[in-house]
Amino acid sequence: MPAPSKQTARRLLLVTSATFASLALTAPVTLAAPTPTPTATSPSPSSPAPSSPAPSGAASGKPSASGSPTPAPPAGMSSVGGEALGRPGPQVQLAGGAPVLPKDLTARSWIVADAESGQVLAAQNAHWRLPPASTLKMLFADTLLPKFPRATQYKVKPADLADVGSGSSMVGIKENETYSVHDLWLGVFLRSGNDAVHVLSAMNGGVPGTVAQMNEHAEELQALDTHVVSPDGYDAPGQVSSAYDLTLFARSGLQKKDFREYCSTLRAKFPGETTKNKKGKTKRGTFEIQNTNRLLTGDYDISQYQGIAGVKNGNTTNAGATFTGVAERDGRVLLVTVMNPGKDDHNEVYKETAALFDWGFAAAGKVTPIGELVPPKSAAQASAQPGAKPSGDAGGEAGGAAAGSGKPVAGAVAERGSGGVGTALAITGGVLVLLAGAAFLVNRRWPLPDLVRRRR
Repeated sequence: MPAPSKQTARRLLLVTSATFASLALTAPVTLAAPTPTPTATSPSPSSPAPSSPAPSGAASGKPSASGSPTPAPPAGMSSVGGEALGRPGPQVQLAGGAPVLPKDLTARSWIVADAESGQVLAAQNAHWRLPPASTLKMLFADTLLPKFPRATQYKVKPADLADVGSGSSMVGIKENETYSVHDLWLGVFLRSGNDAVHVLSAMNGGVPGTVAQMNEHAEELQALDTHVVSPDGYDAPGQVSSAYDLTLFARSGLQKKDFREYCSTLRAKFPGETTKNKKGKTKRGTFEIQNTNRLLTGDYDISQYQGIAGVKNGNTTNAGATFTGVAERDGRVLLVTVMNPGKDDHNEVYKETAALFDWGFAAAGKVTPIGELVPPKSAAQASAQPGAKPSGDAGGEAGGAAAGSGKPVAGAVAERGSGGVGTALAITGGVLVLLAGAAFLVNRRWPLPDLVRRRR
Protein backbone atom coordinates (compact mmCIF):
# COMPACT_ATOMS: atom_id res chain seq x y z
CA MET A 1 0.00 0.00 0.00
CA PRO A 2 1.87 3.15 -1.13
CA ALA A 3 2.02 6.08 1.27
CA PRO A 4 -0.36 8.90 0.29
CA SER A 5 1.45 11.50 -1.73
CA LYS A 6 -0.50 14.44 -0.31
CA GLN A 7 0.41 13.51 3.24
CA THR A 8 4.07 13.10 2.34
CA ALA A 9 4.06 16.37 0.44
CA ARG A 10 2.64 18.23 3.41
CA ARG A 11 5.35 16.85 5.66
CA LEU A 12 8.11 17.63 3.18
CA LEU A 13 6.86 21.22 2.82
CA LEU A 14 6.56 21.78 6.55
CA VAL A 15 8.56 24.83 7.61
CA THR A 16 9.13 25.92 11.16
CA SER A 17 11.29 28.60 12.66
CA ALA A 18 15.01 27.90 12.83
CA THR A 19 15.07 29.20 16.36
CA PHE A 20 12.62 26.59 17.58
CA ALA A 21 14.50 23.80 15.82
CA SER A 22 17.80 24.95 17.21
CA LEU A 23 16.43 24.93 20.75
CA ALA A 24 14.95 21.48 20.25
CA LEU A 25 18.24 20.06 18.99
CA THR A 26 20.52 21.69 21.50
CA ALA A 27 18.48 21.25 24.68
CA PRO A 28 20.53 19.66 27.49
CA VAL A 29 18.59 16.41 27.57
CA THR A 30 20.86 14.86 30.15
CA LEU A 31 19.55 17.34 32.71
CA ALA A 32 15.98 16.42 31.89
CA ALA A 33 16.59 12.71 32.36
CA PRO A 34 19.45 12.05 34.81
CA THR A 35 21.07 8.65 34.95
CA PRO A 36 19.17 6.49 37.45
CA THR A 37 21.04 5.44 40.57
CA PRO A 38 18.60 3.07 42.28
CA THR A 39 19.53 0.36 44.73
CA ALA A 40 17.85 -2.85 45.75
CA THR A 41 16.83 -1.42 49.12
CA SER A 42 16.12 2.15 48.03
CA PRO A 43 14.36 2.16 44.66
CA SER A 44 14.05 5.39 42.76
CA PRO A 45 10.77 7.24 43.39
CA SER A 46 9.83 6.83 39.76
CA SER A 47 9.83 3.03 39.90
CA PRO A 48 8.24 0.59 42.34
CA ALA A 49 10.35 -1.47 44.71
CA PRO A 50 11.62 -4.67 43.10
CA SER A 51 9.82 -6.77 45.69
CA SER A 52 6.45 -5.04 45.29
CA PRO A 53 3.55 -6.97 43.75
CA ALA A 54 2.18 -6.15 40.34
CA PRO A 55 0.37 -2.83 40.86
CA SER A 56 -3.27 -2.26 40.08
CA GLY A 57 -5.41 0.81 39.58
CA ALA A 58 -4.79 4.01 37.68
CA ALA A 59 -1.58 5.92 38.29
CA SER A 60 -3.23 8.61 40.34
CA GLY A 61 -1.91 7.98 43.84
CA LYS A 62 -5.44 6.99 44.87
CA PRO A 63 -6.46 3.58 46.18
CA SER A 64 -7.16 1.02 43.47
CA ALA A 65 -10.24 -1.15 43.23
CA SER A 66 -8.50 -3.64 45.51
CA GLY A 67 -7.87 -0.94 48.10
CA SER A 68 -4.07 -0.82 47.73
CA PRO A 69 -2.51 2.60 47.03
CA THR A 70 -0.87 3.23 43.70
CA PRO A 71 2.13 5.52 43.20
CA ALA A 72 1.71 8.88 41.53
CA PRO A 73 4.01 9.93 38.66
CA PRO A 74 6.89 12.27 39.46
CA ALA A 75 5.99 15.95 39.36
CA GLY A 76 8.87 16.62 36.99
CA MET A 77 10.03 14.22 34.29
CA SER A 78 12.29 14.43 31.26
CA SER A 79 11.29 16.93 28.57
CA VAL A 80 13.05 15.09 25.73
CA GLY A 81 10.80 15.46 22.70
CA GLY A 82 8.80 18.35 24.12
CA GLU A 83 7.95 20.09 27.37
CA ALA A 84 4.43 18.63 27.53
CA LEU A 85 5.86 15.11 27.58
CA GLY A 86 7.46 15.83 30.95
CA ARG A 87 4.20 16.81 32.63
CA PRO A 88 2.20 14.31 34.68
CA GLY A 89 -1.27 13.27 33.58
CA PRO A 90 -2.90 13.12 30.13
CA GLN A 91 -1.48 15.55 27.57
CA VAL A 92 -3.37 16.34 24.35
CA GLN A 93 -4.32 19.43 22.31
CA LEU A 94 -7.64 18.77 20.60
CA ALA A 95 -8.63 20.85 17.59
CA GLY A 96 -12.00 21.16 15.91
CA GLY A 97 -13.65 17.82 15.23
CA ALA A 98 -11.09 15.81 17.18
CA PRO A 99 -12.44 12.95 19.28
CA VAL A 100 -11.87 12.99 23.03
CA LEU A 101 -9.43 10.54 24.55
CA PRO A 102 -10.78 7.05 25.30
CA LYS A 103 -12.50 6.64 28.65
CA ASP A 104 -11.46 4.11 31.27
CA LEU A 105 -7.74 4.15 30.46
CA THR A 106 -6.02 2.78 33.55
CA ALA A 107 -2.40 2.49 32.39
CA ARG A 108 0.22 4.32 34.39
CA SER A 109 1.87 5.54 31.21
CA TRP A 110 1.03 5.58 27.50
CA ILE A 111 1.87 7.38 24.27
CA VAL A 112 0.39 7.65 20.77
CA ALA A 113 2.79 8.76 18.01
CA ASP A 114 2.87 8.97 14.23
CA ALA A 115 5.62 6.53 13.27
CA GLU A 116 6.34 8.33 10.00
CA SER A 117 6.60 11.94 11.12
CA GLY A 118 7.53 11.24 14.72
CA GLN A 119 4.80 13.58 15.98
CA VAL A 120 3.38 12.65 19.38
CA LEU A 121 -0.40 13.01 19.22
CA ALA A 122 -1.12 12.41 22.91
CA ALA A 123 0.51 10.90 25.97
CA GLN A 124 0.24 10.33 29.69
CA ASN A 125 3.34 10.29 31.89
CA ALA A 126 5.39 9.51 28.78
CA HIS A 127 8.74 9.82 30.60
CA TRP A 128 7.77 8.01 33.81
CA ARG A 129 10.57 5.53 34.54
CA LEU A 130 8.94 2.16 35.09
CA PRO A 131 10.00 -1.50 34.85
CA PRO A 132 9.69 -2.43 31.15
CA ALA A 133 9.39 -6.25 31.29
CA SER A 134 9.99 -8.00 27.94
CA THR A 135 9.31 -4.89 25.87
CA LEU A 136 12.98 -4.22 26.64
CA LYS A 137 13.73 -7.02 24.17
CA MET A 138 13.06 -4.46 21.42
CA LEU A 139 16.24 -2.66 22.48
CA PHE A 140 18.05 -6.00 22.77
CA ALA A 141 17.06 -6.88 19.19
CA ASP A 142 17.85 -3.43 17.81
CA THR A 143 21.30 -3.68 19.38
CA LEU A 144 22.23 -7.26 18.42
CA LEU A 145 20.36 -8.07 15.20
CA PRO A 146 23.10 -6.69 12.90
CA LYS A 147 25.83 -8.72 14.60
CA PHE A 148 25.10 -12.27 13.40
CA PRO A 149 23.95 -13.60 10.01
CA ARG A 150 20.66 -15.45 10.45
CA ALA A 151 22.09 -18.70 9.05
CA THR A 152 24.88 -18.83 11.68
CA GLN A 153 24.74 -22.08 13.70
CA TYR A 154 25.49 -22.21 17.41
CA LYS A 155 25.71 -25.15 19.84
CA VAL A 156 24.31 -24.22 23.23
CA LYS A 157 26.55 -24.72 26.25
CA PRO A 158 25.18 -25.33 29.76
CA ALA A 159 26.77 -22.09 30.95
CA ASP A 160 24.74 -20.12 28.39
CA LEU A 161 21.52 -20.89 30.28
CA ALA A 162 22.88 -20.84 33.82
CA ASP A 163 21.68 -17.32 34.68
CA VAL A 164 18.19 -17.40 33.18
CA GLY A 165 15.84 -16.05 35.85
CA SER A 166 13.46 -18.31 37.72
CA GLY A 167 9.97 -18.29 36.22
CA SER A 168 11.19 -16.78 32.97
CA SER A 169 9.27 -17.14 29.74
CA MET A 170 11.10 -19.78 27.70
CA VAL A 171 11.01 -21.01 24.14
CA GLY A 172 12.48 -24.40 25.07
CA ILE A 173 16.16 -24.31 24.15
CA LYS A 174 18.12 -27.42 25.15
CA GLU A 175 21.73 -27.67 26.18
CA ASN A 176 24.15 -29.22 23.68
CA GLU A 177 21.69 -28.69 20.80
CA THR A 178 22.52 -26.54 17.79
CA TYR A 179 20.29 -23.66 16.68
CA SER A 180 20.49 -21.10 13.92
CA VAL A 181 20.46 -17.41 14.73
CA HIS A 182 17.15 -17.30 12.84
CA ASP A 183 15.73 -19.89 15.26
CA LEU A 184 16.92 -17.90 18.25
CA TRP A 185 15.34 -14.64 17.07
CA LEU A 186 12.05 -16.42 16.45
CA GLY A 187 12.26 -17.59 20.06
CA VAL A 188 12.89 -14.04 21.26
CA PHE A 189 10.05 -12.41 19.35
CA LEU A 190 7.36 -15.08 19.30
CA ARG A 191 7.73 -16.68 22.73
CA SER A 192 9.65 -13.87 24.46
CA GLY A 193 12.18 -16.56 25.34
CA ASN A 194 14.66 -15.43 27.96
CA ASP A 195 16.63 -18.57 27.20
CA ALA A 196 17.05 -17.38 23.59
CA VAL A 197 18.15 -13.95 24.82
CA HIS A 198 20.82 -15.49 27.03
CA VAL A 199 22.13 -17.70 24.22
CA LEU A 200 22.41 -14.71 21.86
CA SER A 201 24.08 -12.74 24.65
CA ALA A 202 26.59 -15.59 25.08
CA MET A 203 27.31 -15.43 21.35
CA ASN A 204 27.86 -11.69 21.82
CA GLY A 205 30.49 -12.19 24.51
CA GLY A 206 28.26 -12.50 27.56
CA VAL A 207 25.47 -10.75 29.43
CA PRO A 208 27.56 -7.92 31.00
CA GLY A 209 28.93 -6.80 27.65
CA THR A 210 25.53 -7.07 26.03
CA VAL A 211 23.97 -4.94 28.77
CA ALA A 212 26.67 -2.32 28.30
CA GLN A 213 26.02 -2.23 24.55
CA MET A 214 22.28 -1.90 25.12
CA ASN A 215 22.78 1.04 27.47
CA GLU A 216 25.13 2.64 24.97
CA HIS A 217 22.62 2.17 22.15
CA ALA A 218 19.81 3.58 24.29
CA GLU A 219 21.88 6.71 24.85
CA GLU A 220 22.53 6.98 21.10
CA LEU A 221 18.76 6.82 20.50
CA GLN A 222 18.29 9.55 23.16
CA ALA A 223 16.29 7.08 25.23
CA LEU A 224 17.57 8.65 28.41
CA ASP A 225 14.94 7.23 30.76
CA THR A 226 16.30 3.72 30.21
CA HIS A 227 18.74 1.81 32.37
CA VAL A 228 19.34 -1.82 31.43
CA VAL A 229 20.36 -4.41 34.02
CA SER A 230 19.12 -7.65 32.41
CA PRO A 231 18.99 -7.94 28.60
CA ASP A 232 15.73 -9.92 28.62
CA GLY A 233 13.68 -7.46 30.68
CA TYR A 234 13.52 -9.81 33.68
CA ASP A 235 12.79 -7.86 36.87
CA ALA A 236 16.00 -6.42 38.28
CA PRO A 237 16.67 -3.61 40.79
CA GLY A 238 17.24 -0.36 38.94
CA GLN A 239 16.02 -1.57 35.55
CA VAL A 240 13.71 1.06 34.11
CA SER A 241 12.47 2.52 30.86
CA SER A 242 9.51 4.67 29.79
CA ALA A 243 6.69 4.65 27.27
CA TYR A 244 8.59 7.29 25.32
CA ASP A 245 11.81 5.26 25.22
CA LEU A 246 10.06 2.01 24.31
CA THR A 247 8.49 3.83 21.37
CA LEU A 248 11.92 5.03 20.28
CA PHE A 249 13.20 1.43 20.42
CA ALA A 250 10.30 0.21 18.29
CA ARG A 251 10.74 2.97 15.73
CA SER A 252 14.46 2.30 15.44
CA GLY A 253 14.04 -1.48 15.32
CA LEU A 254 11.41 -1.25 12.61
CA GLN A 255 14.03 0.22 10.31
CA LYS A 256 15.51 -3.28 10.16
CA LYS A 257 14.16 -5.86 7.72
CA ASP A 258 14.67 -8.81 10.07
CA PHE A 259 13.12 -6.95 13.01
CA ARG A 260 9.98 -6.27 10.95
CA GLU A 261 9.81 -9.89 9.86
CA TYR A 262 10.20 -11.41 13.30
CA CYS A 263 7.83 -9.06 15.13
CA SER A 264 5.07 -9.68 12.57
CA THR A 265 5.39 -13.48 12.42
CA LEU A 266 2.41 -15.30 13.95
CA ARG A 267 3.77 -18.83 14.21
CA ALA A 268 6.82 -20.85 13.24
CA LYS A 269 8.43 -24.27 13.61
CA PHE A 270 11.12 -24.42 16.29
CA PRO A 271 13.79 -27.14 16.58
CA GLY A 272 13.13 -29.73 19.25
CA GLU A 273 15.40 -32.18 21.02
CA THR A 274 17.52 -34.72 19.16
CA THR A 275 16.43 -38.29 19.81
CA LYS A 276 17.88 -41.67 18.86
CA ASN A 277 15.82 -44.69 17.83
CA LYS A 278 16.55 -48.35 18.60
CA LYS A 279 18.76 -48.65 15.55
CA GLY A 280 20.91 -45.73 16.70
CA LYS A 281 19.65 -43.34 14.08
CA THR A 282 19.24 -39.78 15.31
CA LYS A 283 16.29 -37.60 14.53
CA ARG A 284 15.42 -34.06 15.48
CA GLY A 285 11.82 -33.00 15.52
CA THR A 286 10.19 -29.60 15.63
CA PHE A 287 7.33 -28.01 17.52
CA GLU A 288 5.20 -25.00 16.76
CA ILE A 289 5.55 -21.70 18.56
CA GLN A 290 3.05 -18.87 18.34
CA ASN A 291 3.42 -15.15 18.88
CA THR A 292 2.15 -14.02 22.29
CA ASN A 293 1.11 -10.58 20.96
CA ARG A 294 -2.68 -10.87 21.21
CA LEU A 295 -3.37 -7.92 18.90
CA LEU A 296 -1.52 -9.92 16.26
CA THR A 297 -3.04 -13.33 16.97
CA GLY A 298 -6.34 -12.52 18.63
CA ASP A 299 -7.77 -14.31 21.67
CA TYR A 300 -11.14 -15.41 22.99
CA ASP A 301 -11.87 -11.94 24.37
CA ILE A 302 -10.07 -9.73 21.84
CA SER A 303 -9.92 -9.67 18.06
CA GLN A 304 -6.84 -9.36 15.91
CA TYR A 305 -6.36 -5.63 15.37
CA GLN A 306 -6.79 -4.51 11.76
CA GLY A 307 -3.46 -3.38 10.33
CA ILE A 308 -1.35 -4.56 13.29
CA ALA A 309 2.29 -5.28 12.51
CA GLY A 310 3.91 -6.10 15.87
CA VAL A 311 5.85 -5.10 17.97
CA LYS A 312 6.45 -6.58 21.50
CA ASN A 313 4.64 -7.40 24.70
CA GLY A 314 5.82 -8.07 28.23
CA ASN A 315 4.59 -8.97 31.70
CA THR A 316 6.39 -9.35 35.02
CA THR A 317 5.48 -8.97 38.69
CA ASN A 318 6.99 -5.49 39.01
CA ALA A 319 6.19 -4.17 35.55
CA GLY A 320 2.68 -5.49 35.19
CA ALA A 321 1.66 -5.79 31.55
CA THR A 322 3.51 -3.68 28.99
CA PHE A 323 3.10 -3.45 25.23
CA THR A 324 4.31 -1.50 22.24
CA GLY A 325 2.37 -1.93 19.02
CA VAL A 326 2.51 -0.57 15.50
CA ALA A 327 -0.41 -0.50 13.08
CA GLU A 328 -1.30 0.97 9.69
CA ARG A 329 -4.60 2.30 8.44
CA ASP A 330 -5.29 4.27 5.24
CA GLY A 331 -1.59 4.94 4.72
CA ARG A 332 -0.99 6.25 8.24
CA VAL A 333 1.28 4.33 10.63
CA LEU A 334 0.94 4.78 14.38
CA LEU A 335 2.99 3.58 17.32
CA VAL A 336 1.29 3.05 20.69
CA THR A 337 2.95 2.07 23.96
CA VAL A 338 0.98 1.17 27.10
CA MET A 339 2.60 0.43 30.46
CA ASN A 340 0.96 -1.23 33.45
CA PRO A 341 -2.84 -0.96 33.20
CA GLY A 342 -4.53 -0.75 36.58
CA LYS A 343 -7.33 -3.11 35.61
CA ASP A 344 -6.40 -6.75 36.01
CA ASP A 345 -8.87 -7.87 33.34
CA HIS A 346 -7.63 -10.48 30.88
CA ASN A 347 -5.74 -8.87 27.94
CA GLU A 348 -6.35 -5.38 29.39
CA VAL A 349 -3.07 -4.00 28.00
CA TYR A 350 -4.18 -4.96 24.48
CA LYS A 351 -7.67 -3.56 24.96
CA GLU A 352 -6.30 -0.19 26.07
CA THR A 353 -3.78 -0.24 23.21
CA ALA A 354 -6.55 -0.94 20.69
CA ALA A 355 -8.61 1.94 22.11
CA LEU A 356 -5.64 4.30 21.74
CA PHE A 357 -5.01 3.09 18.18
CA ASP A 358 -8.66 3.74 17.31
CA TRP A 359 -8.42 7.20 18.84
CA GLY A 360 -5.13 7.97 17.09
CA PHE A 361 -6.40 7.05 13.64
CA ALA A 362 -9.57 9.09 14.20
CA ALA A 363 -7.69 12.06 15.67
CA ALA A 364 -4.78 12.23 13.23
CA GLY A 365 -4.79 15.60 11.51
CA LYS A 366 -7.25 16.95 14.07
CA VAL A 367 -4.92 17.44 17.01
CA THR A 368 -1.94 19.67 17.58
CA PRO A 369 1.11 17.47 18.28
CA ILE A 370 2.40 17.82 21.83
CA GLY A 371 5.94 16.67 21.02
CA GLU A 372 8.06 14.47 18.81
CA LEU A 373 10.07 11.27 18.77
CA VAL A 374 13.60 12.61 18.63
CA PRO A 375 16.15 11.24 16.14
CA PRO A 376 19.27 9.36 17.21
CA LYS A 377 22.17 11.57 18.22
CA SER A 378 24.29 10.65 15.20
CA ALA A 379 21.40 11.35 12.82
CA ALA A 380 20.79 14.80 14.23
CA GLN A 381 24.50 15.64 14.17
CA ALA A 382 25.03 14.33 10.63
CA SER A 383 21.95 16.07 9.25
CA ALA A 384 23.05 19.36 10.78
CA GLN A 385 26.10 19.41 8.51
CA PRO A 386 25.83 20.97 5.04
CA GLY A 387 25.48 18.31 2.34
CA ALA A 388 25.08 15.50 4.83
CA LYS A 389 23.27 12.40 3.63
CA PRO A 390 20.88 10.34 5.77
CA SER A 391 22.78 7.85 7.86
CA GLY A 392 22.08 4.16 8.10
CA ASP A 393 22.87 4.19 11.81
CA ALA A 394 20.34 3.43 14.51
CA GLY A 395 18.37 0.97 12.48
CA GLY A 396 19.31 1.44 8.84
CA GLU A 397 19.85 -1.68 6.75
CA ALA A 398 22.10 -2.40 3.86
CA GLY A 399 20.31 -3.09 0.65
CA GLY A 400 16.99 -1.72 1.87
CA ALA A 401 16.83 1.28 -0.43
CA ALA A 402 19.13 3.87 -1.84
CA ALA A 403 20.02 6.27 0.94
CA GLY A 404 17.82 9.31 0.84
CA SER A 405 15.78 8.05 -2.11
CA GLY A 406 12.57 7.86 -0.13
CA LYS A 407 11.36 5.08 -2.45
CA PRO A 408 9.86 1.97 -0.90
CA VAL A 409 11.33 -1.37 -1.75
CA ALA A 410 9.78 -4.82 -1.55
CA GLY A 411 9.07 -5.89 2.02
CA ALA A 412 10.19 -9.21 3.44
CA VAL A 413 7.78 -11.95 4.39
CA ALA A 414 8.56 -14.33 7.20
CA GLU A 415 10.13 -17.59 6.17
CA ARG A 416 9.66 -21.14 7.35
CA GLY A 417 6.42 -22.05 9.00
CA SER A 418 4.92 -18.62 9.58
CA GLY A 419 1.19 -18.18 9.15
CA GLY A 420 -1.76 -15.90 9.77
CA VAL A 421 -1.98 -12.20 9.04
CA GLY A 422 1.33 -10.57 9.81
CA THR A 423 2.69 -7.39 8.30
CA ALA A 424 6.22 -6.41 7.43
CA LEU A 425 6.03 -2.74 8.20
CA ALA A 426 7.48 0.27 6.46
CA ILE A 427 8.00 3.57 8.16
CA THR A 428 9.47 6.69 6.66
CA GLY A 429 10.62 8.67 9.65
CA GLY A 430 10.41 12.41 9.01
CA VAL A 431 12.83 14.18 11.34
CA LEU A 432 13.21 17.93 11.00
CA VAL A 433 16.74 19.11 11.71
CA LEU A 434 18.58 22.39 11.54
CA LEU A 435 20.94 22.74 8.58
CA ALA A 436 24.19 24.43 9.63
CA GLY A 437 22.45 27.27 11.44
CA ALA A 438 20.47 28.31 8.34
CA ALA A 439 16.87 29.43 8.77
CA PHE A 440 15.35 26.41 7.06
CA LEU A 441 14.87 22.73 7.77
CA VAL A 442 15.24 19.52 5.81
CA ASN A 443 13.28 16.31 6.17
CA ARG A 444 15.37 13.29 7.12
CA ARG A 445 13.80 10.19 5.63
CA TRP A 446 14.22 6.55 6.55
CA PRO A 447 13.32 4.77 3.28
CA LEU A 448 11.84 1.37 4.04
CA PRO A 449 9.77 -1.32 2.36
CA ASP A 450 6.10 -0.73 1.81
CA LEU A 451 3.58 -2.59 3.93
CA VAL A 452 3.34 -6.25 2.93
CA ARG A 453 0.52 -8.47 4.16
CA ARG A 454 0.83 -12.22 4.62
CA ARG A 455 -2.40 -14.16 4.60
CA ARG A 456 -3.15 -17.80 5.28
